[in-house]
Amino acid sequence: MSETTHDGGVAVSAPPSPDEGLTAAELAAKYGLSVSGARPRVREYVRQLWGRRHFILAFSRAKLTAQYSQAKLGQLWQVATPLLNAFVYFMIFGVLLNASRGLSKDVYIPFLVTGVFVFTFTQSSVMSGVRAVSGNLGLVRALHFPRASLPISFALQQLQQLLYSMIVLFLVVIGFGSYPDASWLLIVPVLALQFCFNTGLALVFARAGAKTPDLAQLMPFVMRTWMYASGVMFSIPVFLADKPAWVANVLQWNPAAIYMDLMRYALIEEYGSKNLPDHVWAVAVGWALLFAVGGFLYFWKAEERYGRG
Repeated sequence: MSETTHDGGVAVSAPPSPDEGLTAAELAAKYGLSVSGARPRVREYVRQLWGRRHFILAFSRAKLTAQYSQAKLGQLWQVATPLLNAFVYFMIFGVLLNASRGLSKDVYIPFLVTGVFVFTFTQSSVMSGVRAVSGNLGLVRALHFPRASLPISFALQQLQQLLYSMIVLFLVVIGFGSYPDASWLLIVPVLALQFCFNTGLALVFARAGAKTPDLAQLMPFVMRTWMYASGVMFSIPVFLADKPAWVANVLQWNPAAIYMDLMRYALIEEYGSKNLPDHVWAVAVGWALLFAVGGFLYFWKAEERYGRG
């Protein structure tokens, strides 16, 4: 296209752009551009997580190693902390408050230690999940990766810590007369189900904690209440024998109690099936699937918002 200038010359103007009139969204679509940090589809997100599996494992191991790096006893605190908690609970609840009623001493001490170790696994997963995003904003803002890697890695860290502690738990259980038998094989599916449940819970609280950092200050009170309601220190059926049956059922069917009771059933010889609620395995699988799938989808929904603002 050309036009005549005032001095009689001919000026050539640029041809119209083929992109003229297109909106920003249309331009992005035309040239294959996408929003930075946009949420991928669920299948693609799962594929990305699988591709980061080595990072997730290495990050969890690094966090576990660094957790007690400043303490003189180092990694021994992984075992000493829950054992000291169990000792304190035994002195207060087992001796002073007679929370052991209905259970012999040879059953109550393994019962209590198992409850403390298993509940600590869930408690630590939740507490680390709350800070998974808000406590790692530098990493979130500097690198592009599926953010679910962080709460999953923290839940895996707590599983590794529990596995180290299980050695001491085995010694305690054996020391009070419960020796390894076929029921100990149930430990594997119980831990697998609890890990799925804990991971889903960590994902839920990672999203909530990313939006509301003050949640980390509230959660210790919530977890303490949950612990007291889950029968860590006492047998729910014995203590609530004079209460309406639905009260005991609600407390026994809460997930923390379910996984503790299954682990006790697997480890403690005299802790028979009569101590378990009805349909216990179906309930355990249901809680694990509900939180693993629901927690994952809930976290994924806010993927593009993590680390912004």
